Amino acid sequence: MAKDPAILAHQEWLGYVQPSGLVVSIPALLDARAYVNRNIAPDHQRFLSALPTDRDGEPVPDIADFPAFASSVFGWAPEDLYGAPGAPALPETLEAPLPAYSETLRPTYALHDFQPADPTREWILLIEVLPTGTDLDSVAVMESRRWQASPQARFERLLRETGVPIGLLVNGRQIRLVYAPRIESSGSITFNLPDMVKVAGRPIFAALHELLYSDRMFGDPKERLPAILENSRKYQNVVSTQLAGQVLEALYELLRGFQAAQDQSKNVQLHGGLLDDILARDPNLVYAGLLTTLLRLVFLLYAEDRGLLSTDPVYANYYSVTGLYERLRADAGRYPDTMYQRYGAWAQLLALFRLIYAGGSHGGMRIPPREGYLFDPHRYPFLEGRHQRTDEPAIPRVSDGVLYHVLSKLMVLDGERLS
Repeated sequence: MAKDPAILAHQEWLGYVQPSGLVVSIPALLDARAYVNRNIAPDHQRFLSALPTDRDGEPVPDIADFPAFASSVFGWAPEDLYGAPGAPALPETLEAPLPAYSETLRPTYALHDFQPADPTREWILLIEVLPTGTDLDSVAVMESRRWQASPQARFERLLRETGVPIGLLVNGRQIRLVYAPRIESSGSITFNLPDMVKVAGRPIFAALHELLYSDRMFGDPKERLPAILENSRKYQNVVSTQLAGQVLEALYELLRGFQAAQDQSKNVQLHGGLLDDILARDPNLVYAGLLTTLLRLVFLLYAEDRGLLSTDPVYANYYSVTGLYERLRADAGRYPDTMYQRYGAWAQLLALFRLIYAGGSHGGMRIPPREGYLFDPHRYPFLEGRHQRTDEPAIPRVSDGVLYHVLSKLMVLDGERLS
């Protein structure tokens, strides 16, 4: 299924900037009509014009005057940026005293909402401007009496203490959007100016502009930046609940598949059923093994979707989970009545699990051995049909219909790939 171009555009810039924690979610952006502007060239040129230039007239990625930059690039009115020249001074309510360290945290500027829908939320975001090139995540050498913390940690503390959860941390060469609600985990997105001055970096600049331009600050309350950030957390909770339901359904389907394999094994094996020994010793191992199988599949789907495993046709056509799902989907369309009488998909998954654990190569395909705990084939021998008494492998007869429904639950969530 082809994805919405608006979704792909947001996935593109989010992939470039690699957010730390949850800041914005694509559904919340789309609900607020926040789209990546593909015709960003005029705004990008205004951005370049707001930067200093070198001897050759090329823009230098350094914000020397943030109020002037914000006014030119984002369209913020100078009088709304408290603490800036010509604007009101910052009130003491935006300070965070730290008595234990004999210091007070305070922002450099604060963006004021001249028509707040909620009188208790008159501040849209706080801005702290640091010297050019300051490392936002490292602890600088300070006086022993002061709080020894990184600029990021200090800024998050300021946001939480003042009750203004949104802020910009600026060091001349980076603009970091920080979201730190008082009782929730924080998140941040860092926009690097050296990337955005390039033509290839226009999607990143387009995203920054879409999040911070004046209409997003002062327009429809439902489409403002604070609403986007709040709704992103709500969407995350909804998606997490839905995902938990999808995984639980997949677990039940896989359990039914192994129950059927257990029943069949009793009819053909003199030494008992596939699960007899493990059920007698520790039934919880069955649950743990099946859940581990789902975790393996989630890991592989995530890695394949991002090209982290081999892109060689041998892997894509004969080993990958994505390729297996497409074949099972095609089979389900052609032979819907016999999917639970067809076998072979489980054996392919076992081969894939072994390949990830031990590694392998063929032609251009190179899979390094990862070993580790998750794919260790000796943790749950029953998944491979190894019986405790004989240790002779007899691959469980888990039907293709079972695996098709399991993968369907993991591959699709509200029309989106799990990743």
